[in-house]
Amino acid sequence: MLKLIIGNKAYSSWSLRGWLACKQSGLDFDEVVVPLYDADWDKRRMAPDIAPSNGKVPILWDGDAVVWDSVAIIDYLDGQTGGTRFWPEDLAARGFARSMAAEMHAGFTALRSRHGMNIRQTFAAKTPHPDVATELTRLFELWAQARARFGGEQPFLFGAFGAVDIMFAPVCTRISTYALPAPRFAQAYIDAVIAHPWMQDWIAAAQDETWVIEKFEMPAAG
Repeated sequence: MLKLIIGNKAYSSWSLRGWLACKQSGLDFDEVVVPLYDADWDKRRMAPDIAPSNGKVPILWDGDAVVWDSVAIIDYLDGQTGGTRFWPEDLAARGFARSMAAEMHAGFTALRSRHGMNIRQTFAAKTPHPDVATELTRLFELWAQARARFGGEQPFLFGAFGAVDIMFAPVCTRISTYALPAPRFAQAYIDAVIAHPWMQDWIAAAQDETWVIEKFEMPAAG
């Protein structure tokens, strides 16, 4: 059986992506949650089952095979499930979806650094930093193009829930946590992602965690 090692559900955005990928695969997996950045973290991250990723989570084990990084996990599980569960079948849609996922993986650094994921908190709205506002404009442009070209009647970016929605799921939680401004169509998409049963399971589990990482418990950096 697959084993997925993840960090705190309240805070770990990349863990959320890896976990959603495992759920999307339909394969059975064991979930191991490790608290990040506590007093034992430096020692724990060098344990044999985490060391291959240099202490980064998520990390997926499939027997002796080990995969880390959320995009790599998506691609690995896509290969394990016949290439039918994660990406659109249409080539144009698939190319657009992969490009969006890659941009999310490498970009939106101001949004990510100034608005760390904290599913348990809701902060009062305030004007976003100009760098964040620029990235939000780009984000909503991408979402609008995907929805208009490929979304169809379903609520997600390319119709059915898939890899690209997995990549943007933590952004949806950040926009909600920090009450960032979003146009109506984008808010509808955010609401659909957060209402997804797997997201609701993750959010509920995050509420039950006892770990607190103080640096993620503050409002957005100015």
